[in-house]
Amino acid sequence: MKGRWGKYLLGGLVIAVLAGCSSKPTDLGQQYKDGRLEQPLELVNQPNARGVPVNAQDYSDQLMEIKYASPSLFNRNNSTYQAVQSWMASGADTRQLSQFGLSAYQMEGVDNYGNVQFTGYYTPVVQARYTRQGEFRYPLYRMPAKGKRRLPDRANIYSGALDSRYIIAYSNSIMDNFMMEVQGSGYVDFGNGQPPVFFGYGGKNGHAYRSIGKVLIDRGEVARENMSMQAIRHWADTHSESEVRELLEQNPSFVFFRPESSMAKVKGASAVPLIAKASVASDRSLIPAGTTLLAEVPLLDNKGKFTGKYEMRLMVALDVGGAIKGQHFDMYQGIGAEAGHSAGYYNHYGRVWVLKGANNGVPMFSTNQPKSSSGDTKLVTR
Repeated sequence: MKGRWGKYLLGGLVIAVLAGCSSKPTDLGQQYKDGRLEQPLELVNQPNARGVPVNAQDYSDQLMEIKYASPSLFNRNNSTYQAVQSWMASGADTRQLSQFGLSAYQMEGVDNYGNVQFTGYYTPVVQARYTRQGEFRYPLYRMPAKGKRRLPDRANIYSGALDSRYIIAYSNSIMDNFMMEVQGSGYVDFGNGQPPVFFGYGGKNGHAYRSIGKVLIDRGEVARENMSMQAIRHWADTHSESEVRELLEQNPSFVFFRPESSMAKVKGASAVPLIAKASVASDRSLIPAGTTLLAEVPLLDNKGKFTGKYEMRLMVALDVGGAIKGQHFDMYQGIGAEAGHSAGYYNHYGRVWVLKGANNGVPMFSTNQPKSSSGDTKLVTR
């Protein structure tokens, strides 16, 4: 999971945008049942979808987090929130949305056929100690005093260019540190019997970001279609420490952290605690903060393959990401290894409808919205 601002930095590995639609691939959950859509958000009488949302309670919990953390955001969207909850309480039949004052705007997707891209992110838990000892020898740093000088790049930081007073913990895995940088925040377990401490995003060194996923693809180490966080971890597990370090140093950008507390919750860019699978990062020029989404999300098996099935979810846009552009959402998967497993595989497509109550107005969007990034974005997880 990303910290409050970590998502500004990082995005996920994105496959090439669907080329044309002549072949109409379906292996990543693509559907073409609604025909060609001509607007980024197209008003429809009712979504052409089956089933009801599987996460009604999670959605309600997410609304409560918004209410307490950001009353202004809650109030701006409250008419929609109330209408959606009334609709859910009455059975959540997509054919009856208008009876509750709700309008549904279908997103055109990356290909104009409604295929919206889904990637995933999560909050890792890293094992560490306060002092260097045994296997715990990989430093995590807080933001140094910058002044007018430029901070060193990753390779120089790995070589000890920063003063040791900026070290806030030592982990037992340089790759775990890197993965936490990618997510922008994480929990650190010091192995002292106390709850893990939340390490929020604390800044970056100002050097350009380069995807190590793309590096491995370009080197022929991992096939593009097989790229995932699990693929990168597997590569690291089967190569020497020096080879892993050399790969990581291909990305000169470096992220610093800020220890908070064991009670701190994971928040998105809206400063609202995030509920797993009920919140997403969005492109705010298309999908503003607080927007409710009805999403038909593709279901994956334990190996990250599309099962051919979907589930309906209600989610709220509460976070952002530098790579999350246009018809693309990054779904928050939660905390820990299981969440990371799910997040690492998601680079699939589903359908999405923006829900708006009568008093919330029409969604603002540009007719020239980008479809999606065509290269690597958030590093490893896509």
